Amino acid sequence: MLYVGLDISSARVALCVLDRDGATVHQTVVSSEPGAIAEALAPHREKIETVGLEAGPTSAWLARSLREHGLPTIVIDASHASAALRTGFRNKTDRNDARGIADLMRVNKYRPVWVKSPKAQRDRSLLAVREQLRRQSLDLRNAAWSILQAEGLRPPKLARTAFDACLAEALNDPGLAPALEPLVRLIETIDQELAQIDRAIASRAKADETCRLLMTVPGVGPLVALTYVSGMDDPSRFAKSRDVGVHFGLTPRRYQSGDTDWSGGISRAGDAGVRRALYQAANVLIHHSRGWCALKSWAARLAKRRGLGKAKVALARKLAVVLHRMWRSGEPYRHAAA
Repeated sequence: MLYVGLDISSARVALCVLDRDGATVHQTVVSSEPGAIAEALAPHREKIETVGLEAGPTSAWLARSLREHGLPTIVIDASHASAALRTGFRNKTDRNDARGIADLMRVNKYRPVWVKSPKAQRDRSLLAVREQLRRQSLDLRNAAWSILQAEGLRPPKLARTAFDACLAEALNDPGLAPALEPLVRLIETIDQELAQIDRAIASRAKADETCRLLMTVPGVGPLVALTYVSGMDDPSRFAKSRDVGVHFGLTPRRYQSGDTDWSGGISRAGDAGVRRALYQAANVLIHHSRGWCALKSWAARLAKRRGLGKAKVALARKLAVVLHRMWRSGEPYRHAAA
């Protein structure tokens, strides 16, 4: 059997092939194209056991393309691979990294990374653009708020409608208008683009059967459903639904060494976008949902014992578990009061 390691860059790929005993069979550099890599591995194709590459910007596309060429390709965790490679070679070069990755494939000491489907990846791109625009809109509003505050005004920071009214009134001041008008124009443009993206997200969520199923849960709207589905991609990745909360970093972090043993806040591992969406859904379910359901009753009882903040995080973790179970079973949420 042969094991292949690829060290990917934007222009070229360092390639190394090892046999079962760790001896180098072939080592070369090719362009960063699936066809070129497949052609370089063609003489050894029948004996190749695994092809490994680190996670990166183009790793998902490259892995899917190499699989289409019939190569058993695995994407491995970059931080885990980097720690292993630092112990193996004194000098860091593309050639040594490729050999180190091939060696990880040979000894089966790697942490695989899920390769998203093209649909999930495109949905994530749309959600990433929305988040970037939302942050830019918030930054511009904060800049305008600072200008108004420096003038002795007291603009409301949380009530957006009242803030926009205060900002429009400040534009009548000839001394403030040159500084505020560019900000106002940018805010209006970004808000229009955000509204258009929100309509596209709602359209995609309503057209997806899984998203429609998950939206039967109170607090879960099109944005949360599409974020969760694109982040999960395939529910069969997890044999147990309770592992989903751990995967998205919604369980307590623990450190234990000798006499030291403590548990702190959540681990914040995994996809931050999915974690943020689940927390927003939990917040909506607690504060804005009408009526009572089993999830809201459970969170209300927990809030009395542990506080509202911890109840929201715990509800977000529970939502991750419930949504996964619904996805696997295909059953809608049952609005039974606890």
